[in-house]
Amino acid sequence: MFADLLPAAKDPILSQSFICQQDPRAKKLDLGIGVYRNEQGVTPVLSSVKKAETQLLATQDSKAYVGLAGCERFNNAMITLLLGRDSTRTEVVGVQTPGGSGALRLLADVIALTNPNATVWLSDLSYANHAPIMKSAGLNVAYYPYFDAISKTVNEPAMLDTIAKLGKNDVVLLHGCCHNPTGADLSYAAWQTITDMTNVQGFLPFIDIAYQGFGRGMEEDVAGFRYLAERVPTYLVASSCSKNVGLYRERTGIAVIASSSLAQSECIKSRIMECARSTYTMPPDHGAAIVRTILEDASLTAEWLTEVTQMRERVQSVRTSLASALRIKTGTYQFDFIEQHQGMFSVIGTNDDQLKRLREDHAVYLVGGGRMNLAGLQERDVEYLAECLTNVMAR
Repeated sequence: MFADLLPAAKDPILSQSFICQQDPRAKKLDLGIGVYRNEQGVTPVLSSVKKAETQLLATQDSKAYVGLAGCERFNNAMITLLLGRDSTRTEVVGVQTPGGSGALRLLADVIALTNPNATVWLSDLSYANHAPIMKSAGLNVAYYPYFDAISKTVNEPAMLDTIAKLGKNDVVLLHGCCHNPTGADLSYAAWQTITDMTNVQGFLPFIDIAYQGFGRGMEEDVAGFRYLAERVPTYLVASSCSKNVGLYRERTGIAVIASSSLAQSECIKSRIMECARSTYTMPPDHGAAIVRTILEDASLTAEWLTEVTQMRERVQSVRTSLASALRIKTGTYQFDFIEQHQGMFSVIGTNDDQLKRLREDHAVYLVGGGRMNLAGLQERDVEYLAECLTNVMAR
């Protein structure tokens, strides 16, 4: 049966990490895979997470199924984190999912059930898994202009000009903050314009929020999204706890649905749970229980927010140090955009030959196009990376 089956194409991110692991050189930098690492190069278990797990160990008395929607206390806590306690929306519901990618897939599935001819518009560039997920759900995929390769900023006029032509068969997927892979975020004014366009043209906003708290702050990072969420009748959100709670391996996420009525939202939720039933059935509970415990306990919430702030400030410090080192070594402002980007990533614009030279000559591993995980870089390696980039890229 499987004689003619061809192997899958290598994942562009995970394959680089594997190659780096096999590299025997003592000095090597894996800046591909998107995980946070501290100054010791470790992805830590947060103190707030350990305390929540201690509470769970002492109080949890069953491992029975929780339900197709997962833990509703987790769902409600996450919706509040996303929308804010002052939100006026009452038609918002959620389904716990296996990670942010699980949320993306379930929401794609329900879009396909509703309108199999829908086109999902992605930013150019976008998260590497966006297009495969949407295509696997049977949806059409197209791209709107986003990242300007010269200025390394968002080309908002071109983006908005494209979105202005969309209508009721279109879904616009937006990164809520800390754009992956570019690090270049939409302005608040652009969010306002997209909100107005949504209400006039009728396309569906689909928001991916995987890095809340890693840009400017937990509240600041979702200001644009919250503006939209209070003003459009229907939107979808996929959110992840991998980064800001550090629950990478626990696969903890949520699919959020808002429509013009609670009854309609619950209807959509029921179809999402139907999709879940035919794939994994029940979401894993441990990560959701950790998050719920943290968000329902004021002292744990405060500790967690402090830890997120520390992670964010470490990444921003690395950005500042790298931009400064490159400014000195190149004698130009060519790389100053690194300091201005938000979140874990920046796209620095390396071509294939430069990527090869970085890998073979310097043991520096980046993803195609030069996506660089600044959250995986330590201060002790900033000078080395700046020297390598200068040798390979400086004009």
